[in-house]
Amino acid sequence: MSVDSDSYQIRRRLKRRLTFWRVFAILLLIGIGVWIFADFESDEVADHIARLDITEIIVENDRREKAIDDIISDPSAKALIVYINSPGGSTYGSERLYKALRRVAETKPVVAVIGTVGASGGYMTALAGDRIFAGESSIVGSIGVIVQLTEISELMKKVGVSATAITSGALKGEPSPFKPISEAGRENLQDMVTATYDWFVGLVTARRPLAENEVRTLADGRVVIGLVAVKNGLIDEIGGLTEAQSWLESEKQIPAGLPLRTVDYSEPKPLIARLLGEMMGKTVLSERLTLDGLLSLWQPD
Repeated sequence: MSVDSDSYQIRRRLKRRLTFWRVFAILLLIGIGVWIFADFESDEVADHIARLDITEIIVENDRREKAIDDIISDPSAKALIVYINSPGGSTYGSERLYKALRRVAETKPVVAVIGTVGASGGYMTALAGDRIFAGESSIVGSIGVIVQLTEISELMKKVGVSATAITSGALKGEPSPFKPISEAGRENLQDMVTATYDWFVGLVTARRPLAENEVRTLADGRVVIGLVAVKNGLIDEIGGLTEAQSWLESEKQIPAGLPLRTVDYSEPKPLIARLLGEMMGKTVLSERLTLDGLLSLWQPD
């Protein structure tokens, strides 16, 4: 009798477990079906205003550039609003982004909205817009270029370490963290920074209602808040997304009631990872960021 009772209890537990996994499998299949159906529906989009978020350090990004070019060929995207919250990044990455946005502007209206910060390469991005909005307290500007070097030769002497480099030319090993930069090396870097700075000033002069001498006065690396930026001509108007949509309606005859559709240029993930991300939320992981080359980056000490 005892054996039969134990056997019965075991069967009941196994049955409950089996029922649980069956229910779980059914719910999982339903979830996958709903997700696939929603994803399929999202491919057929009605008229809308595309929204591109630039909310990180700006570097080269082929996926972002492809997504921007897709806006040009999308007849349902009537305009593009670029929302910027970035201190800038590499000069080349910012240049690529600027030129991609200007390609859109050749066929559709492009409006830039600066959130918390649109400085250096972030401000360069805003220059691509036909109209620039910012908040009253948004941080705007920092027009300029920087190269930062770290040199540890004195520390190496103290710990008894030395470094030797065999180079093909006097400037091949410049700059080096293992020795003080030479005058020739400093001049070479300064020439690069000056040439890039002049190019940046040229962009601002071409895109803003300012003379070059006015731009150079403002382009000493300073940042200003939106209230000042609208007075000195760095931006056009105080406002955000709502004001940007109102401007598109009044100036470009694009209804303000059109929905905003955010452009996704994130790295593709496997189906199961994407599904789990939707069901369980995103996990924020710290990433190591490396910026090479000339920087157009606002980075206060």
